[in-house]
Amino acid sequence: MADFTAFSQAPTYSPPLHHDVDAFRLQGGDTSTTESHWVGLSVYHPGASVDESPVRAESIYVVLEGVLVVTVGGTEYELTKYDSLHMNEGEIRSVQNRSDSDTLLLVSIANPRES
Repeated sequence: MADFTAFSQAPTYSPPLHHDVDAFRLQGGDTSTTESHWVGLSVYHPGASVDESPVRAESIYVVLEGVLVVTVGGTEYELTKYDSLHMNEGEIRSVQNRSDSDTLLLVSIANPRES
């Protein structure tokens, strides 16, 4: 059976080490039955950031609007509309919105593997 989440009903959450970011869970977790990953939408306001920290699980970022600078392992990537970035679990990353506008980021994160 399909799982539908209306954006107006998407639960918010507070990701650790994120500053001035509004985060919404679109699929997975408490919103749907997906087992392999979950999907969220983050709004990075001007000046928003994520402190340098390891990626908790394999992740894919897709910028839907705006500009976001993601630094992974010392390499800086400037993502603009429809650019994407894949990161493996454990890679060290930080994130910054250096622009004067909100940036919309679609995030897909793998669920932890069961041992």
